[in-house]
Amino acid sequence: MRAVLKAGFLSMWLATAVGGISASASDATNPSAKRIVSIGGTATEILYALGAGDRVIARDTTSSYPPEAMKKPDIGYMRALSPEGILGQTPDLILSEEGAGPPDAVAILKASAIPMVTIHTPPRVDAIAGKIRDVGAAVGLSDKAEALAVKTDSDLKTLAADIARLPQPRKRVLFVLSLANGRIMAGGKDTEAAAMIDLAGGVNAADAISGYKPLSDEAVIAARPDVILVMQSGNHGLSNEAVFALPAFQSTPAAAAKALVRMDGLLLLGFGPRTPEAARSLASQLYPGSF
Repeated sequence: MRAVLKAGFLSMWLATAVGGISASASDATNPSAKRIVSIGGTATEILYALGAGDRVIARDTTSSYPPEAMKKPDIGYMRALSPEGILGQTPDLILSEEGAGPPDAVAILKASAIPMVTIHTPPRVDAIAGKIRDVGAAVGLSDKAEALAVKTDSDLKTLAADIARLPQPRKRVLFVLSLANGRIMAGGKDTEAAAMIDLAGGVNAADAISGYKPLSDEAVIAARPDVILVMQSGNHGLSNEAVFALPAFQSTPAAAAKALVRMDGLLLLGFGPRTPEAARSLASQLYPGSF
C-alpha cells in the first residue's frame, strides 16, 4: 500500500513539474487555508498564538508547544520529512521554517499543487517580530500578527532595561547540546544558544567556536564556565551527575558551584513569542535574587 501511495505522489510531482501546477505555488500566501501542516516548533507556536491552532491538522516532531499541538498527527522530524506523509494529510497549506529537509523531499513538496510558505528563521532577537509577521501574512492574520509582534518587541525592550541593571561581572555560560561518549557538543557563536545567553545577560563561554561543535577537554577548561546550560526535553536531557562527572568539567567554576540550568528546548531556542519569558527565566537562574 505504501508503495502505491509513494508512486502516486511521485506521479503527481512529475506531472506538476512538467506541465501541471507550477512550483510558483511555493511561498504563496493562503488566507483561506483551513488545513495547515506546520513544520517547525516556532511556526506552530506562532500559529496557535494567533488563534489559528484549529486550522493546524498536522505538525512535525519539534512542534511541542502549546500542549494542544501535541494532539495533532505527527508527520516526523522536520529534517527528515516524507512527502507522502505530508501530502497524505490533504493540506491546503504547508507552512515550514527554513531548514526543513531533506532537499529532495522539500523539492517535491514545493512542486506539488499545495501552496508552501517558508519562514525565514535566523537565530537573532531582532528577527522574532519578522517571523511573527510572516506567519500572520501566510494565513491571513496580519492584524493579529502585528499586535503580537509589537507586544513581543515591547517585552524585549523591557527585558533589556532590566538586564542592563544586572551585577558585574557577568556569568560565563556554556550551552551543552549533547554528551555522546563523553564528547561535549557546545553552542558557539552564531547560534540560538549564544543569542539567548546574551539576551539573558550572560557571556557565551564557547565564543571561540562558531555553530554547534564538539569541544575538547582543554577547550572546556579554558572556557571557564560559571554555569552549564542544557535542554531538559527530548533525547538531549542530561543529568547533573553525567555533566559534572566528566573530567573536562571537574575543574570549572560551574562544577565547584554545581551550577547547571535546564530549560525546555523549544522555549530556550525557539526565538518566538515566548522568548522574552525564556530570557527572563534564564536570567533569574543565572542571577538569583536580581529579578
